[in-house]
Formats: sequence, C-alpha cells, structure tokens
Amino acid sequence: MTAAAGADLVVQAPQVLREDLEILRLMTGAQGIEPIGRAACDAYRLHEPQDRAGVSEACAAAHYDYAFVPHQRALDRVRLVAMDMDSTLITIECIDEIAAMHGIGDDVAAITAAAMRGEIDFRASLTRRVALLEGLPIDALARVYDERLQLSPGAERLFETLHATGAKTLLVSGGFTFFTERLKTRLGIDFTLSNVLDVENGCLTGRIQGDVVDAHAKESCFSTLAQRYARNGLGVAIGDGANDLPMLAAADVSVAYHAKPRVREQAMHAIDHCGLDAVLNLFS
Repeated sequence: MTAAAGADLVVQAPQVLREDLEILRLMTGAQGIEPIGRAACDAYRLHEPQDRAGVSEACAAAHYDYAFVPHQRALDRVRLVAMDMDSTLITIECIDEIAAMHGIGDDVAAITAAAMRGEIDFRASLTRRVALLEGLPIDALARVYDERLQLSPGAERLFETLHATGAKTLLVSGGFTFFTERLKTRLGIDFTLSNVLDVENGCLTGRIQGDVVDAHAKESCFSTLAQRYARNGLGVAIGDGANDLPMLAAADVSVAYHAKPRVREQAMHAIDHCGLDAVLNLFS
C-alpha cells in the first residue's frame, strides 16, 4: 500500500533497536530517521515513507507502537485533550479495588470486564456493581486512593506538556467524583465529569446520585468542550473501553490506550507498549 503524502511514520516503544529502524526505513522507502524526545520511551520519526506494506506486522512482531502522522497535525494545534480515568489515566479500575475491600472483588471485576469489552450495557453494569457496595464505609475510598491508585506511566509528563502548550484538559469517567476531583487537583486538570456515589451515615448506599455518566454522557461533554475550545484546532480523546467509543469517534485524533481489541480496531491510533506521554509523539 502506498503511503499518503505528507505523513511520517512514528515508531515507539520502551526500547527500539537501531537495526529494526533500518529495516523499517528500507521497507517503507523513508527518507531519513529522526529521534523524538517528547516522551520517556524510545521514539523515532521516519520521514516521508513511500510504502506502508508490512509495517503493522513488523511492529507487532517487535512489540512497537507505530502511527502514520500527518505533517499538518502539529502539537501546538491541540486545544482539548479528553481521557478516561480507570485503566487510562490511572492503572486500576477503582470500583474493582473498592469491591475488593468489601470482599466481593471477583464478582464486581467480572462485571467490569464484560462492560469494558462491550458485552453488557455500561449503565446497567454500573448500577449492578454499585448496588453490591451497599454498606461499605466511605473511608474505603480514601484507602483505595492512598494505597492502590497509581498514575499510568507518562501521565505527569503528558499533562505538563499540555499545560505548556495551552491545551485544555478533560477527565471524563464512568468512575466516581471521589477520585476524579482529587486527580483534578493533583494534575491541574481543567474539567471533570464522573458519577457521584450516594452516601448516608458515612457508608455507601449502593446508589448513584443523579444521572449516570455513560458513553453518551462522555461524548456529549467532550463535544461541547471541543465546540468551545477546539473549533480552530484539534480535539483529542484517549480511552480503553467500549464506553469510550462514542467520544473517540467524535475526536479529531483518537487514541486507544492499552485498550480492549474492539477499541483498538476503531480508534485512529493505538498505544499498547508505551506510557501516556507517547500520545505527544502522535503530533508533528
């Protein structure tokens, strides 16, 4: 397949071998190789590739992330970046960790996994999972945040760079405000949208307050902010599960981050081996 004019091939991974780059240069007929220093991973830009045949297979075999990046897609044109929270911005699924403290971790995790694969409706699955948390002291959420929550690799570098370029940031999640609001303060995120857990007498009631933040709500929030901030630039969305798909479809640039197969297939780009800061290398 002949490569589209005006694009470079970006290859990145925790470690990229020079001999692999040379093979890719010969395969694609690229005009040169340039290192990229935006992220913590090894990353290289192969200029003006003439042929895409075999690139996907070669990169998959070497465990490299790759993307064909148009020249006009400049980082300074990014005006809004939205991302999911659980298993995207952070390494855990918060509700699974909360459930584990309630002694029902396996039951809730199975529902979570099915919802993320798109096998069951997210709204119904969240209602079922939250109902199982009835009676859990609210202190358990603080323990999850303090003891188990970790940022995905590269998250801080990604946000530092986005702040420096003036892009707005949105954390939109089917998870809970207890976590999104703390991450908002920690990372300087501009906007958040997530679910509010109902609490009585210091314990979870097993209910959600107000409307459930589902796939439609994620897409609607993203599109509203993109209309406001990214009309003359780029709106970027990053996610991993089926409930991120409408938001990803609405974005100018969509990224599946360590995602389920269905999401990788439908997103514009996939990052499977690098940290979140590798998103920065998807721009010229």
